[in-house]
Amino acid sequence: MKVNTPIIEMIDISKIFPGVRALSNVSFRLFPGEVHSLMGENGAGKSTLVKVLTGVHNHDGGTIQIEEQPMEVISPLHAQQLGISTVYQEVNLCPNLSVVENIFIGRELMKRGFIDWKKMNKRAEELLAKLNINIDVTKELSTYSVAIQQMVAIARSLNISSKVLILDEPTSSLDVNEVNQLFECINNLKKEGMAILFISHFLDQVYEISDRITVLRNGEFIGEYLTEDLPRLELISKMVGKELKQLENKLNTEEKEEEPSKNDLFLEAVKLTKKGKIQPFDLKLYSGEIYGLAGLLGSGRTEMARLLFGADKVDEGEIKMKGQTIQLNSPKQAIRNGVAFCSENRKAEGIIPELSIRENMILAIQGIKGWFKYIPHKKQVEIADEYIRLLNINPPNPEQLIKNLSGGNQQKVLLARWLITNPNLLILDEPTRGIDVGAKAEIQKLMLELKDEGKSILFISSELEEVVRTCRRIAVLRDRQKISEIKNNEQIDHQYIMQEIAGGN
Repeated sequence: MKVNTPIIEMIDISKIFPGVRALSNVSFRLFPGEVHSLMGENGAGKSTLVKVLTGVHNHDGGTIQIEEQPMEVISPLHAQQLGISTVYQEVNLCPNLSVVENIFIGRELMKRGFIDWKKMNKRAEELLAKLNINIDVTKELSTYSVAIQQMVAIARSLNISSKVLILDEPTSSLDVNEVNQLFECINNLKKEGMAILFISHFLDQVYEISDRITVLRNGEFIGEYLTEDLPRLELISKMVGKELKQLENKLNTEEKEEEPSKNDLFLEAVKLTKKGKIQPFDLKLYSGEIYGLAGLLGSGRTEMARLLFGADKVDEGEIKMKGQTIQLNSPKQAIRNGVAFCSENRKAEGIIPELSIRENMILAIQGIKGWFKYIPHKKQVEIADEYIRLLNINPPNPEQLIKNLSGGNQQKVLLARWLITNPNLLILDEPTRGIDVGAKAEIQKLMLELKDEGKSILFISSELEEVVRTCRRIAVLRDRQKISEIKNNEQIDHQYIMQEIAGGN
């Protein structure tokens, strides 16, 4: 294989799931001795492409070449045998076993019918030394930090493979020093000729470590670029599918220029932080305003929202509500203080698919009342009918199973669940993702009506035009930190927000 020849080349790869074309004629190349980043928003096809490469999914079209030879990768085990190893975002190891056991699990070295612990310990230490890690390999994995566990996962991969290493969101739970340690390891592996596929939503990290970038959008190949030749703003534009010259500003400036009164301050976060999730941030939310969070996936938007809802425990900082310091250590406490949270992942953290519309709607209010103060069935039906009419939910049958509804109508049911609790602060994390234009318009209209009623709304959306159109103030996040706050006016448009996300130039 020539030096300038890809070790892996995927040509016109297509993958179809029932009702969904996940990949459409996607191409990808990976060269020895380079770090190649795969970029794209949610649903772009990154995970599907990796799963095709590693034999989790078969492909419906196209070819895969490994070292210039056509190859059908039939399983993850087959991929490992071909020299392709993957380290996933969630470290897939056994914390109750020792470091050496994790590195050699399933491939133990034997001597005269017994495990050769001495040889395995020495080999484990050698593998970790290549990563500049010097630890006691006989100790239980759980005694070490997430960063060390990540390095152990890489060492395990090196023990299997010496050709291709796929790192899927490897820095998602690491702090700055741990990321630097990982990057030093990656650079050492690159110098040894290993090909590394790096998947991350952190722009700064991508530009620091990558030699090449491939961009996917909506399951399609957008382009392959040398990192040094692709400005950040252009990368973002290619990922979100907005040509800058086509961006339009549809502000209602009269609404956005109103200054809130200090007496209207509902919630204030002071130096709030969660290690490995979000760096310290300040935030003020006023009654009767929609406050937007803008940033790419992985920028810290959801992490910020989860702290304000008590879904994640705060490490440092404080939350004040109407001037009084409060503890939000659980969603239950948040709900009792008038905070509601509509998660971005409605399937995993929202709907209960086997329950009806009515049953899904009354979950939160029943939780507040307690299960010993059961809401009578007749009252439940009255509540469901009211919100079915209010939100135009279709079909208008409270006993219909929610799993049979469209995504837009499922989202409306989740909104109804929280509106029934009459919250003072409604946190909406990607409430319009994956729903049709009509449903989006209805949800945006509802947001404006709630604002007029004096509610506070924290609005998270990857669609920047939505954020600019609806929000009076906008916090811009990048790489787990709030980097700026923008007061919306007629000069602020999508291009401005994208420039802030890219670095402010």
